[in-house]
Amino acid sequence: MLEIREVYKVFNPGTVNEKVALNGLSLSLKEGDFVTVIGGNGAGKSTMLNMVAGVCPVDNGRIYIDGEDVTHLPEHKRAKYLGRVFQDPMTGTAATMQIDENLALASRRGLLRTLKPGITARERAGYKELLKVLDLGLENRLTAKVGLLSGGQRQALTLLMATLKKPKLLLLDEHTAALDPKTARKVLDLTEQIVNRDHLTTIMITHNMSDALRVGNRLIMMNNGKIVLDVSGEEKARLTTADLLEKFKISAGEELANDRILLS
Repeated sequence: MLEIREVYKVFNPGTVNEKVALNGLSLSLKEGDFVTVIGGNGAGKSTMLNMVAGVCPVDNGRIYIDGEDVTHLPEHKRAKYLGRVFQDPMTGTAATMQIDENLALASRRGLLRTLKPGITARERAGYKELLKVLDLGLENRLTAKVGLLSGGQRQALTLLMATLKKPKLLLLDEHTAALDPKTARKVLDLTEQIVNRDHLTTIMITHNMSDALRVGNRLIMMNNGKIVLDVSGEEKARLTTADLLEKFKISAGEELANDRILLS
């Protein structure tokens, strides 16, 4: 479903601020894979997602989604393949629009816009059923402005919108990091539920090693723009946080010195 072949990305090349973000990165995901990604600051995690999403171009290498070469496809044309949830709950929704209007925008992705009535009664009934899955009471607040929702409610809604059209690839960029622990657990549980129900191919970046070990069928660790650890199945299930730190030390040849990861 996703293939990244020898991708390189350098920011500010030839200057004192030159930064090698991706250094020959290669990664292949089968349909239905749920991959968690961890690594220190500057490891290249978010840059990898941005390359896949087409936010910025690759310097060298190729990217394929479901067999199609999207390496030079612009972001807006690549969006039809993707669902994405960002770290900031304020990103991904329109704050001044109603909940049902946000869901209508998500459900019409890729469709021809017309002058027909905005939202039909049938659509609203469908949105109510969708929102019941969240168990946040939002099904009774369809006309509420999204800007009035809490961070957790808004992130849950963003997740629902990102997966509404069952994308070929779901990208989660630390989507629980800005939430309190209880809300973060709820959103992560909801993520698992939706991903497993719809068999979505998913990449989830996280700084929480426990979450990285608990969810998904595969875990990769990045360092200096490369993958230094790739485990799945029984090997992943047997790992502990201490094992993960030791494996990083062996694979990368250095200690994982990152406060956000270690405190998580």
